[in-house]
Amino acid sequence: MDIAAFYGWGHFAVAAAYLVIANRCWVARRHGGAMAPGPLVAILLPLAVLGHGVLVFHDVFGSGDLRFGFAQALSATFLAACALLWVEGFFVALGALYALMTPMAAVAVLLPLLFHGVALVGEGSSLALRIHLCVSVLAYSLFTIAALHSVLMTSIDRHLRQPQRDTPQSFGALLSQMPPLLALESLLFRQLLAGFLLLTASLGTGIAFSEELFGRPLRFDHKTLFAVLAWCLFAALLLGRYAFGWRGRVAQRWLFTGFLMLLLAYIGSRFVFEVVLGRGWA
Repeated sequence: MDIAAFYGWGHFAVAAAYLVIANRCWVARRHGGAMAPGPLVAILLPLAVLGHGVLVFHDVFGSGDLRFGFAQALSATFLAACALLWVEGFFVALGALYALMTPMAAVAVLLPLLFHGVALVGEGSSLALRIHLCVSVLAYSLFTIAALHSVLMTSIDRHLRQPQRDTPQSFGALLSQMPPLLALESLLFRQLLAGFLLLTASLGTGIAFSEELFGRPLRFDHKTLFAVLAWCLFAALLLGRYAFGWRGRVAQRWLFTGFLMLLLAYIGSRFVFEVVLGRGWA
């Protein structure tokens, strides 16, 4: 078996591991238990994350040059998100989130097999660019988890207000296994603060050292515009939270709008350029 086939099957193996984790969580709930990670999940999740990390490294650096695109960015984002979820699970009961996050990670890990990204032959050798991309991906990951937490918090609130609409096999069965709303809210804003600091570092280095990172002076294009808009929205959200006590629907509207701007800043625009328009790095 050649190296390409080995890594190809590796993508399917990691995707299968993620799906097994999701299945085990749902099976435990169907049998009347909690969605707490069992022994198999406790072993499989770190192994899946480790394998996913090896695959992301190969997808991005395996050809010798740096190769990056929306599929690699999405795969790396869910890698970091699952790794962070695994760490958070030691402090907060997040078994139900495993059932939601891991199927999306299974899809994301397969995307680089279909979309190979764009080779950055010259600037890809820059250590500064590699660090910049890592910081950016971590920021994306934290905001992705935060957005998912916010969706779940909204669903939990509705479930608590109108539980009679749910059957034992419905989505309400999953919601009943989530931590209390106050614990989720506290975790949500810690994630937002950490993500905001990383986004600030990513934007700051990208603006200040654009020529060293990308081999060209800073261009105020659509990516820069959406990234700055996202930064402003998250800054306003955190200010509103800690200065005025924003929470609930007000905070969620700011979060989702900022997350949408962040998606449009890179992953969304890269998808349009690479898949829809068939163009390279822009």
